[in-house]
Amino acid sequence: MKVAENLTARLLQTIGAQRVVVAEEQLAAYSVHGLAPRAIVRPSSADVVAEVVSFAAAEKLALLPLGSRSKCELGMPPDRYDIALDMTGLRQIAHYDAGDLTLSVDAGMPLRELEGHLKEKGQFLPLAVPCFESSTVGGAIASGIDSALRQQYGSARDFLIGAEFVDGTGQLCKSGGRVVKNVTGYDLHKLLLGSLGTLAAITRLNFRTFPLPAASGGHFTNFADCQSALRYRLTVEKAGLPLANQEVLNPRVAEMLSAILERAGEALPLGLNRGEWCVYSSFEGSDAVVQRISRDLERIARETGAECSEVLQTAADESLGGMLREAFEWLRWGSPANVICKLALPEVKPEILAALSHLTESDSLRVALLVRASNVVYFTVFGESEGDASIQSLSKVVAGVSAVVRTAKGNLTLLHAPPGVKQKGIGSQFSPSDMATHQRVKQSFDPFNVFAPGRVLGGI
Repeated sequence: MKVAENLTARLLQTIGAQRVVVAEEQLAAYSVHGLAPRAIVRPSSADVVAEVVSFAAAEKLALLPLGSRSKCELGMPPDRYDIALDMTGLRQIAHYDAGDLTLSVDAGMPLRELEGHLKEKGQFLPLAVPCFESSTVGGAIASGIDSALRQQYGSARDFLIGAEFVDGTGQLCKSGGRVVKNVTGYDLHKLLLGSLGTLAAITRLNFRTFPLPAASGGHFTNFADCQSALRYRLTVEKAGLPLANQEVLNPRVAEMLSAILERAGEALPLGLNRGEWCVYSSFEGSDAVVQRISRDLERIARETGAECSEVLQTAADESLGGMLREAFEWLRWGSPANVICKLALPEVKPEILAALSHLTESDSLRVALLVRASNVVYFTVFGESEGDASIQSLSKVVAGVSAVVRTAKGNLTLLHAPPGVKQKGIGSQFSPSDMATHQRVKQSFDPFNVFAPGRVLGGI
């Protein structure tokens, strides 16, 4: 208790009482994997962020930059956690040139609020990430979570053109710039993507923006089995249709999605609750382009043996597309204990999905498979409790998934798991093969190990 009181006193003296929170009930709300900070600091500018980081480095404290806290469970539990750095007070648009399609925005700006500002100029930022209603711009970048618009617009790596951040010494740093063509220096800001707050405190981000499409459309089709659904997906891909997104749903995902939409009173595709494999496609452009893509998808569905297909009405398309954007959110709450693995594969083949499903047969675990754009697969296994038997079964599945991914020469990320699974020695399954390089990057950005030590496997 005396240590906590001393920390509070030093923080109040250094940072100021108006920015420091130590009330226990508020500290609990900033917990990460059950570990609560000893203080919360709410900076209002990048200079204050730098001051806090300098204080933490001098005092040998660990801090974690946070936004809306919607994805705090990503990564491993931090080894130490003294200060929660609440970045939501930094929420200004520093620069926006609609004519040049460039934007500079503070890291604490909510995505929904930013969407409103850009819409006034007929533009948008294609960060269609889960927890969209609450996520901040900085949190979306630091989490590295998927965007549902990746197929057409790429990942954030493709339109993030610069950043400002505070490194582990308390130094204000810049990388990139405000213009799309920036050819000097290294793209250090790209290292912040998916860093989970372990390298720096992001204060500002520069993006390329995009014009809002004139029209959009959606298409939904059903298939009797996985092979047929993937054959349709491959045929559409070879046809070169400019889709904004395409997702393949196994029957379990379709069932969950149907139940969610029905409870919300939302419109849903006719084929969503047929107990079959489904494929959802969304597309954008002029009215003529949208109509042409709709006709092409209907034709390809017939030619590949679809059980049924439907060009979606606007309401059904918007509700279905919005819920699929939020898939990570509702999948992780789909049972008392579950694991969500993200697989990035060179190619999605039926035998790979079959091998994943076979991993759960001996334990009778339920499986949800969602094949996303760019050969990304969300593989979710649902356990019924956090008891020892369930944790053991889920841990065995994680090891099996790792083996399948290695054979397929892909990459694996554990997006969600009970603490017991993370503590079951899974480090060898997820540690990067070039760990020495990762550790050197960490040392360069954060030489005093201030930022969330241990949150990335390997002690990073």
